[in-house]
This record gives sequence, C-alpha cells and structure tokens, in this order.
Amino acid sequence: MQRKRLFPSRASLVLVLCQVITALEVPLDLQDKLPQPPTITQQSPKNYIVDPRENIVIRCEAKGKPPPSFTWTRNGTHFDTEKDPLVTMKPNSGTLEINIMNGGKAETYEGEYQCTAKNDRGTAVSNVIFIRQSRSPLWTKEKIEPIVIQQGMPLVLPCKPPKGLPPPIIFWMDNFFQRLPQNGRISQGLNGDLYFSNVQPEDTRDFYICYARFNLTQTIHQKQPISLKVLTMDAMNESIAANLTETDFYGDSPVDNRPPTFLMPSGHTSNKTVLKDEVLLLECIAEGLPTPEIRWNKEGAELPSNRVFYENFNKTLKIIGVSEADAGRYRCTAQNNRGSIHHVTTVIVKAAPYWITKPENLVLSPGDDGTLICRAHGNPAPTITWLINGVAVELAPNDPSRVVDGDTVIFTRVHEQASAVFQCNASNIYGYVLANAFVNVLAERPRILSSQKVYQVIANRPALLHCKSFGSPVPNIEWFKGVQSSVLHGNDYTFHNNGTLEVPVAQKDSSGTYTCVARNKLGTDQKIIKLEVKDPTMIISQPEYRVVQRYGSASFQCKFKHDPTLAAEVMWLRNNSELPMDERYTFEKERLTIKNITEKDKGTYTCMANTTLDSASASAELNVVEPTQPPPVKTDRPDPPFDLELTDRLDRSVQLSWVPGDDNNSPITEFIIEYEDAIHQPGVWHVHSKVSGTQATATLTLSPFVNYSFRVIAVNEIGYSDHSESSERYMTKVAEPDTNPSGIRGLGSEPDNLVITWKPMKGFDSNGPGLQYKVSWRQKDVDEDWTSVTVANVSKYIVSGTPTFVPYEIKVQALNDLGYAPEPAVVIGHSGEDLPMAAPDNVEVEVINTTLAKVRWDPVLLMSVRGHLHGYRVYYWKAQNITNRNRRHIEKWMLPFNGNKTHGMLPGLQPNTNYFLNVRVVNGKGEGPSSKDKYFETPEGVPSVAFLHISHRTPDSLTLTWSPPAHPNGVLTQYTLKYQSINATHELSPPVEITILPNETSYILANLVQNTRYKFYFYAHTAVGPGSQSTQEAITAMDEAMASRQVDIATQGWFIGLMCAVALLILVLLIVCFIRRNKGGKYPVKEKEDAHADPEIQPMKEDDGTFGEYSDAEDHKPLKKGSRTPSDRTVKKEDSDDSLVDYGEGVNGQFNEDGSFIGQYSGKKEKEPVEGNESSEAPSPVNAMNSFV
Repeated sequence: MQRKRLFPSRASLVLVLCQVITALEVPLDLQDKLPQPPTITQQSPKNYIVDPRENIVIRCEAKGKPPPSFTWTRNGTHFDTEKDPLVTMKPNSGTLEINIMNGGKAETYEGEYQCTAKNDRGTAVSNVIFIRQSRSPLWTKEKIEPIVIQQGMPLVLPCKPPKGLPPPIIFWMDNFFQRLPQNGRISQGLNGDLYFSNVQPEDTRDFYICYARFNLTQTIHQKQPISLKVLTMDAMNESIAANLTETDFYGDSPVDNRPPTFLMPSGHTSNKTVLKDEVLLLECIAEGLPTPEIRWNKEGAELPSNRVFYENFNKTLKIIGVSEADAGRYRCTAQNNRGSIHHVTTVIVKAAPYWITKPENLVLSPGDDGTLICRAHGNPAPTITWLINGVAVELAPNDPSRVVDGDTVIFTRVHEQASAVFQCNASNIYGYVLANAFVNVLAERPRILSSQKVYQVIANRPALLHCKSFGSPVPNIEWFKGVQSSVLHGNDYTFHNNGTLEVPVAQKDSSGTYTCVARNKLGTDQKIIKLEVKDPTMIISQPEYRVVQRYGSASFQCKFKHDPTLAAEVMWLRNNSELPMDERYTFEKERLTIKNITEKDKGTYTCMANTTLDSASASAELNVVEPTQPPPVKTDRPDPPFDLELTDRLDRSVQLSWVPGDDNNSPITEFIIEYEDAIHQPGVWHVHSKVSGTQATATLTLSPFVNYSFRVIAVNEIGYSDHSESSERYMTKVAEPDTNPSGIRGLGSEPDNLVITWKPMKGFDSNGPGLQYKVSWRQKDVDEDWTSVTVANVSKYIVSGTPTFVPYEIKVQALNDLGYAPEPAVVIGHSGEDLPMAAPDNVEVEVINTTLAKVRWDPVLLMSVRGHLHGYRVYYWKAQNITNRNRRHIEKWMLPFNGNKTHGMLPGLQPNTNYFLNVRVVNGKGEGPSSKDKYFETPEGVPSVAFLHISHRTPDSLTLTWSPPAHPNGVLTQYTLKYQSINATHELSPPVEITILPNETSYILANLVQNTRYKFYFYAHTAVGPGSQSTQEAITAMDEAMASRQVDIATQGWFIGLMCAVALLILVLLIVCFIRRNKGGKYPVKEKEDAHADPEIQPMKEDDGTFGEYSDAEDHKPLKKGSRTPSDRTVKKEDSDDSLVDYGEGVNGQFNEDGSFIGQYSGKKEKEPVEGNESSEAPSPVNAMNSFV
C-alpha cells in the first residue's frame, strides 16, 4: 500500500511545480474585466443568533463576470424566497431580509441556510448558516429561606441562572444596584455562584441578588434576593436558648482555624477538553480559615507567560489562543497557615478543522496543466470532501482532464469548458471549514498593462523599462529600439521573465524610444516607451570644518550641479537627522547659517542635494569652543566684493556670483547689485536688486536688448563699501516688447479733436531697436474698424475732425524692429467738450424759514451738456430797492452742487429780504446759459440786539439811550425795558417792565433811589417776537450832603489810623506765611477752610488760585467752570458754528439747524466805560463804609 501511494504523491509534487510555472496571474485591474466564475465575498457567520425583535438579515455577496445569480436552501431543501411575502432578496445580491417587524416570528425561520451564487462559468456556495433565535428566559419561581450562619463557616450562594442563547453575563448586586465587593475571601465562580471561603459579620445583608444580563436582547433578569445573617459567638449565646436549636444553624458548632478544602472543583482530579485557538479557563475556589491563597503550575512544563492570565484573585487560570502544546496536567494549590491541598486538572486539546493549504483560484490557458490542493488539520483528523459547482464529485459530469486524488485535484491539458468552482470541505466532530476555489480557463489576446510612458534614469546606473502584460496563453515579449528594425539582444541588455527590459549601465546614447511587443497565438499588442538618461548630481563645493566660539555664528556653503531638466533642492541634516525648527537657522539657496551657537549645535552637518532621481551629499564638522576675551575690535565699513562671475547665461536671466570682501568686524547685512545699460544709458548705474548678506550668488532677471554690466556693494551697520569692479558685459538678445505704454488718456483740447497721450517707454523697456507706437482709435458703438497710425519719439497724437464729446475706444501698442508687444488694453476717452447749450427748466423755490430756502430744478438733457457733467451752480442775490438800485455792482452769491443733483438748500439768507436766483449747468468747459431768474422773499424774523447805553445820571434818575438794531429783520413794533435794583447783599428786587415806542431812541427813568445799583434788560420787537437781549448795570448819583459827609469821615485821623493798622496786620500775616512756606512747613489754612466751610467765603479757582468772581447774571450764582465768557466779551466762532457742508459745496457760514445765523451775538455785552457806570464792588473805603449804613 505504501509503494502504491508513493507515485501519486510524486505526481502531485511535479504538478505543483508545473502550476507555479504555467498558472496565470490575473492583474487586479483586469479581474473585473475578464470572464470569471463566482467568488463568495461576504456571508453571515456559521452560528448566527438573531434578535427576535429585529428583522433577520442573512448576508451573501459574491462577484463574478458575468454577475452571478443567487439561490438559497433551507434545512437541505430549496428555499423559494418569492413565495414568502416576509422574505426579500436585495437586488444584485444574495442577501436575505426576513421582515420580523411586520408580524413575522423569528422562531419560525430557525434552521440551516446555504447560499448559492452561479454564472455560466461555475457555482460557488456559502457556509451552512445556522439561524437561532436569541432567548433570555426568566428564573423559575422559588422560595428562598433566609440563611443564618456561624462566623467563620464557608458558604455558597447559588445563582443557577437560566440557560439563555447566548449564555448570560452573571453579576451580584445589592438592593441599591451596587455591585457587591469581592476579594480573596468572597468571589464569584464561573458558574455564577457566590463563594465565601469563610463568612464574617460584615457579610450580614438582607439582599444578595444575582443578575443575568442578556446582551443581544439588552435585557437583565434577577433572582429572588437571598438574606444572610452571620452570628458571632456572643450573639449565639444570647439567643440560642430562647429561639434556636443547634439543628437550626447552617453550620455546626463554633469553628476554629482550619486547613483549606475545595469548594470548586470537587475531588482531587478532573478532566477539561478545550479546542485549539479558544480560551482555556481553569478554576479553583477553596474555603478555610484564614482565607487560603491559590497558586497554579503545570506539571513538567512552564506556563506560557505571554498568554497566561490570573483572574478572580488568582482563583481562575486563563490561557488565550490555546495550542496543542497547552495540553497536560495543571495543578492548583490552596494554602493557609493550617495546611494545603491541591487539585490536578488534565487538559485535553482538540481541534476543529483548520487550513494547512487552502485551495486557491487557478487561471489556466487552454492546454495548460494545474492542481488544486486542499489540506486541513484537526483533532481528530478531518475528512476531505470535494464538490464541483456545489455537487459531489461523484455526481458531477465526467471530465477526462480532471482527476481527484484525495486532497488534490489534478488538471491535464484543460479545455475552455473546464472552468468550474470547486468546493473543499474538511470536517470532524468539532466542526468544518469550507473553501471555494475556481478554475478559470481563459483564451485572451495580449494586453500591455504598464502605463508609464517615460522613464528617467541617472547616467551609469541601471535602467528598468517595464512591460507588464497579460494574455492567455502567456504572451512572448520582444523589445525594439527606435524604428522596429531588429529585436534587441546581446550583452548590452537583460530580459526579465516579467517582460522588463534592463539596460545595466545606461549612457547618454541609451536615451531614445523603445517599443515593447507582446505576442501570443491570439494576437499582438505593443507600447512605445521613452528613456531619458540624466546627468548625475554632484557636490562641487563642500562645506568646510568650522570651529566657532559659543554664542557666535557659523555658515556652511554647499555648491552643487545637477541635470538642468530636473528640479533640485538642498536639505541640511545634523548628525543624520533633520534640523529642528529654530529661528537661529537661516537657509539660503546653498548656504546654512547658524546664529547664537551653543553646545547643542555641535555635530556633523550634512548637505544633501536632492533631485527626483538621485542625490549627493557632503558633510562637515562644527566644533563649539568657549569664548575668549577678544581684544578691542575696530569696526569699519566692509571692503568691496571681488571676483564677479556670470554663469547660467539665458535669454532672460543670468547668475551672478562674487566673493565678499572683509566685513571689518561688522557682519555684512546685505549686498546691493547695480547694473549699467551701455546702450540706452551708458555711465548711469541703477539698483537691480538687494540680497541677504549671507548670499554670494544671485539669479538676476534680465531684459532683452540690454548690454549689461554689474557691480556689487556690501552693506553693514557702519555703512556702504566701495563698489566692486564691474563684471564682464553681457548683451541680451533682441525680442519683441513685453509691455505697452502706460497712462493712456483720451481728452479733447477743442470741441472737434481728440488728444491721445501716453507715458513714453524707456529705451530699457524697448527690448530692441526701432521703438515705435501704434496708436489706434475708433468711435465707441459706432465704428467697427480701428483707425491706426504708427509714430515714434512722441507721447501724444491729435485726432482732428471729431464730433463734440463722443466716446472713443483707444489703444496704444509698442513695437520694435522684431515685432509687436502683446495686445494692449482698450481705454475709453472722449473728444473735446463745448459749453452746455441748455439751461435748467422749472426752477422752483421753497422758503423753509427766515434764513433757509430750498431750490429745485429739472436736469438738462445729457446730450445738451456736450461734456462731462460736473454739476449745477445756483446764483442768488438781493433784489434792488429804490435806495440801492443805482449801484453799479450787485453782490451775488454762488452755491455749487456736484453731479446730477436737482435740488439744494440755500442757507444764510437774511429775514424779510427779497431775492432772485438762477441755475446753470457746468461741464469741463464751463457754464451753460442761466435759467430764468426766480424771485422769492424771506419772512420776517426777530430783530438783532439793540445796545443800551447810560448817557446821564442823577440821584433819582438815569437817562438811557440806544440805537436801532443793526438787523431789524422786519418792521419794529416796540421796545421792552425791564430793570431791577440790587441791594448791598446783591439781592434783586422784583422786575419793572416798560414798553417804549419803536421810533424812540432814549428814555429817562425817574423816581429812582440815590446811590443804588440797577440792572437793565432791553430788547426790540417785530411782529414775529422779541429779539436778542442787551443787559446793562448803572448806579444812581449821591446828593451833595451825603458826599461831603463821606469825604469828612475819610479825612479823619482815627479812620486813617484804623486803615493803617489793618494794612500792617495783613502785612505781618503775609510775612509769617511766606517764612513758614520757605521752611517747608504746611500751611493748614486750606484744610481748615475745607473742614469749616464758610458760605461767605468765595471759592478759589482751580486753575490759577485767584478768588472767584461774582456773576452778573440774573441768578447771582457763582460762575460754573467752563461757562465764563472771555475777558474781551467775544464769542469764539468755532464754539457755536455749524457747517455748510450739508447745504452746498464750497461756502462757509454759521447757521442753526433751521438755517438761521448763530454765534453773532451773545446774551451779554461788555460794559462800556460810560460815566457813572461803576463796578458792583465799593470803589473806595468811603463806599465800603457806606455799605454798612
């Protein structure tokens, strides 16, 4: 028998090797495009427990070309989904949805389901899916008696949860829904029971409740509570005689410390069977007093440290990912100070079938050979069964190209009809595994799959040109270079089995086009590929070793060259790591500068020049030393740069490099690059650009047709260096102008012309000889064709004979001997303006108040403006009366209104005045004709102030005179005079009012009291009302007897002596105050005055320290800060004026909100120096005494 089995095994080996050689590998991007048998891509688990409250979804997804159709079996028979209204199958899918939510019952649909996916190339089947409804049963009702137990005894509280599907999670809680504390003495077993190694008084509790949580249905059930009471010896002695007998106890008589015994498991040995890859749980729970400790070990072997866990206070041993090596004898030992005990569990590891070699899909060409291998292992060993398209091999159609030999299917010289899906089932008593593997026989013409068209490689390196292809049979690959003349061969090339062409050492002459051709018996495909060989990147100036003092700075320069067609960048490393983000590092194009160096900056600095194809690097060390005390450093402006060199010369750019001169102990901050244009401005140097002081190269942008010469100036904090010597000259090529003139304008100087102007271009911008301007114009929206003229050496062109003020489109284009600049932008201009032809119509005036009027007019037609509308001007003047009609000059006022306004306000009018006005339109040329004069009148207003004077006084009368108001603003109707007497305490008497005829200019006020001060209020009236008020004060004269008596008193010796004594006393007080102040003492008068305020004492001014004045206003209150009028009794215009901006443009004046003037008069007038018009204070000592009479 062994000799008989030997040959098939060797044959299998040979065929496996053949499979490796001949089986086709279909690229991923073609798998969905080629014919293919079905493949199951998604399915529900074998054991599928469903929630009875939700719809049942049984998944089955498959792919194939053409797309497969799906059928189901249930409990081994066909399941017709169309006949069950609660069952639907998703479109283009095999997934079933059973609608439980609409009246279905999940238990009705329990059973074994299997999905079949089929197309014209085969049939794939899913696993057998066992559908079961989740169950969460309740505990059976039982009566649980309270437990009374002696302290120290062991105890097990049974849970016995109902068997649910899936099994519930068990936990213990109290009546407050708090988990019961567990420890080495109290713990929950794997079966859900609660174990006490020994009970203690603190275990007494009325509610021990076992809960079962069913996760799938999200429900929790509870067992009836268990009451536990633990009695101590004292409590037992007190109650045993009256209530209990010894047989009523859960335990026996009082116990002392005792050795351990096992509560779980029972006996000394047990067996445990576990499946491979599952979790092994071994449990040992012991009782004893004191509480025993649990230890675990495996006889004859070590426990797997990376997979073993100790749970439940060491009472549970957990091993995850069980393998055959975990079989053996496991010993748990319980020990306390009274002894120990052990239990041995023999673990037997079994295994459900698992794959050793899972069959894989096989793609063959007609006439190819191949094999499918299905090898599985398990304990016990599984049985291998083959099916073809879901049917047992014995029942499948016979095919001479196919032979089934145990776990192998052998294919010989397959034909196109041999495509099928093979199922391999490996099963034992613990389960099964099922795999689908198809055999797909394809006949396909070649396809080249590589998409890359251009390959770039560095010279002297290998070049790999890929030509990935697919075809069935496998196509033959051939390569050609250039025009397909002959197939490439020889030692210069290497041909790989996957179609790749390798050029081992690519040279410049290796560049070119290559053609890949794929052929088989069904056709040909080809692809043209381009190879570009680039110059390598090289470091031409390496960074140099640097020794720098701490806190100094250092620079590393790294010059390199690379293929000009490749983009390059420089990256700097320190100790082979990227430089940290630090503002002390400055990166220029090829230079790294480090400032404020510290010890951490020490290391190896590497410059890496990278392109997309290669890189080059060079390194230098930076060493940091302690700073030494430098000698005094003399700084100066830098020396000029030298050795200027021009490289990389292109039409529009050049690279300028230089060697910096000595910085003379002041770091160079920048370089200024200047240029001279020997063609257009010889001898004149212009600034081209400025670069950082750490740079020694710069790429300069150039203009065509310029004979350049460059020089460089270095700059530091001290100043500018002398300029370097000039570089060699570089003449750029001629080109068309890049830009056109700027500042294009079109304005007419006369009504019949158009003046086109522009800013002329500099010779530098001409880009070549023969700079000219092409001036083009056409009337906007009228002309279709442009009229053009070419001019030179001018910046203006006049177009004559144009219509008045019409828009023109204008453009000015630069050109030289080589060609034109880009198409210029179009600018809108206008031909010349002329004076407007029309005047505004329908001018109307609305008088707002005595000083304000509103004027309206109709706008003129825009075509009659004949220019840019600037706005309107309103002229107004007073109507001439008989007295001034003969004046040769009439004063007129003008208010401008910008834009297309048709109304405006006329402020500052005089009341009771007749006016005329007219309106004119304005353009850029001037004013048009005026409208018809419009007459209007302003109404009467209140008069201005009538100033009152005191012309004569006697002991009992005062003569008052006045002039009529300067602006009566109407017809005067009367004057009103009010007066009040002022006594010695400045109190006012009740006012007396007198009405005076309007033609009067004086009034004698009689029957007054001698030597008494009076205050007068005077104002004029019109029919509108009273005008501004004028105030004045005066004192009546004394009679001769009183005057002589006063003089006699003043000449008495005693009075003179009294006054001298008062003066001397005041002088002494002032001297004392001055002395104390100079000594630095504090003079407390101010504080005392503040503490004891005397109402008779006037306050001090805050600003200058002088005594406050008495107000001459009506209420005799002290003047408020900021309310005093200036000493000259004038009112500042800016304090009260409004602006005319809201009314018209360009006129100044002062008006109230209603348009009347303000700020011309104040309510008070300065007293004039008229005889008898003395001050309110006593003018002499005699008067002072008189105030006490």
